Amino acid sequence: MANILVTGGLGYIGSHTVVELIQHNHTVIIIDNLSNSELKVLSGIQEITGVLPQFEQIDICDKKAVLQCFSSHAPIDAVIHFAAYKAVGESVQKPLEYYANNVYGLLVLLEAMRETNTSNLVFSSSCTVYGQPLELPVTEQAPLQKATSPYGNTKQMCEDIIQDYIASGVSFKASLLRYFNPIGAHPSACIGELPKGVPNNLVPFITQTAAGIRNELQVFGNDYNTPDGSAIRDYIYVVDLAKAHVAAMNRLLNTDSAHMCDICNLGTGTGVSVLEMITAFEQATGVRVPYRISPRRAGDIEQVWASTDYANTLLHWKAQTPLADVMRSAWKWEKKIRGIK
Repeated sequence: MANILVTGGLGYIGSHTVVELIQHNHTVIIIDNLSNSELKVLSGIQEITGVLPQFEQIDICDKKAVLQCFSSHAPIDAVIHFAAYKAVGESVQKPLEYYANNVYGLLVLLEAMRETNTSNLVFSSSCTVYGQPLELPVTEQAPLQKATSPYGNTKQMCEDIIQDYIASGVSFKASLLRYFNPIGAHPSACIGELPKGVPNNLVPFITQTAAGIRNELQVFGNDYNTPDGSAIRDYIYVVDLAKAHVAAMNRLLNTDSAHMCDICNLGTGTGVSVLEMITAFEQATGVRVPYRISPRRAGDIEQVWASTDYANTLLHWKAQTPLADVMRSAWKWEKKIRGIK
């Protein structure tokens, strides 16, 4: 058992990871500023696990509050860092906000870790660091392309900062998890994705349209160089993704080396187009999703999916949940939050 601090722990991926940590008997401290999450997620975590994790409402950029949190909960054995702005399209419109929050927030966190001798970090990175890869599936050895959005650029910069910090000779270990597109909800439907306002991800758009919240789904582009013209992504079940974070953390805690930096892709290894995702949802749920084709979205890339061999071997982890089950979990969650029988 270990004491684990999870930043952004009431967010979508963070909350599912907290559940997995608790189910592995770890003590969890959550910090979250609730800018893209809700306090009721705590109750969902408790309903699943029987444990109410410790929570402090803190902004990751509040240096004094972050350091006080570390001090009051010491010793902290590892940190899993999710707290960041995450929308590709929004980052194109608000680049300064993204750099200020994502990059400065990491610097605050690393300084707090240094001052409290906390030396294990799992970092939430992204496949966006690859830009549009030259070869597919993309491996961890692929050269990083110029990011196509400020969001992707912040992830590249944060990875560089962490690797530079380790290279400076400090006793520090990190796991940089470049994951692809998380989807779905916990099978209990106690927690799931809670987009505020207009969603930034595909599956909430699908489920909201199926629920009648939206008249139709926009498919951004049908003229890409793909089999059906729509963009292709690697969609990974959020619970599978959460389990990978726990595996990465356990590897850090159980490795004797004082200096280590793992970089792992987390995906399914299979690319699925937007139009294929719509069909998969309709087939899994029996619910029709009306859609229309819209112009391409700023900052989007054409197609990307992961080579997951490294994570499969290094972390002894593999994404296993069938897409149909994931779609059913997303629909179960949507119906619950909308009060649909």
